Amino acid sequence: MQAPNPHQLVTVFRSCRLDDLVIDDEASFRHVGLYADLKEVLRRDGYEFRVLPASSEGRWDRALLLNLTFWASGDGGDVLVDDHLSADVVAHVAWHHLASRALPSPPSAEALFLGEAIASAFDVYLVGRLLGHAPRSTFLATQVPGMAEAAGAAGLSAEGFEALLERIAGDPERAFEELRELLYDATNALAACSTASDGLSALARFDGHPYAALLHRYELSNWVLYARAYARREKGVADESARAVDRALRTEGDAIAWLTTAWLTSTSGT
Repeated sequence: MQAPNPHQLVTVFRSCRLDDLVIDDEASFRHVGLYADLKEVLRRDGYEFRVLPASSEGRWDRALLLNLTFWASGDGGDVLVDDHLSADVVAHVAWHHLASRALPSPPSAEALFLGEAIASAFDVYLVGRLLGHAPRSTFLATQVPGMAEAAGAAGLSAEGFEALLERIAGDPERAFEELRELLYDATNALAACSTASDGLSALARFDGHPYAALLHRYELSNWVLYARAYARREKGVADESARAVDRALRTEGDAIAWLTTAWLTSTSGT
């Protein structure tokens, strides 16, 4: 029998489920009822995460690279550094999981952009829900400075950023949908571009959006390049399933409520 390759032994992920992990900062989300529902989806469906092997212990940079590069590959769950997981990541992963269940597979570029836009915009919803309620949250301690940095780089003043936070905290549901629309529209526009000049023109169309200052906080180039490489292609055929969800979210008074009913409650068996 051939001896095992030692390199293979140290590059195998350890698979684990939600109950095997320590969820950090969860107490800050106690007043967000939807968080518990999203968490239960992952538990009920036996969603599996992957933990880096001992040879990559502590390599958050490596976990980040793998997650950004293979974020929709379908060959397993999110890559973790160790057995700790942030509560906001639980929600983010759950929305991706629900999107993959609700939309056809393999996904089109529009479906990929829709799922990522929902998961990413939900972070801003959580910021709005936690501001004033959980001031010691580690989620806020990382998210708000990151948002401020992106907004500052986009030319938004400190006063303008404070006003943006007030807008988010004043109506988290509206903030979610406005940002989701921006992310979905911007990535679809960029995906249709073939040159940097086209891309610049596409981005300029969104400069007047209320959340334009946060646009470059998200890995949009990664989304677009991944979709170009791996998304399902049907020349001249739009993804009507993704577009139908997008239309529903735009026309509903509460996009979060629509998603809860259509994607969360409808799959819970209740």
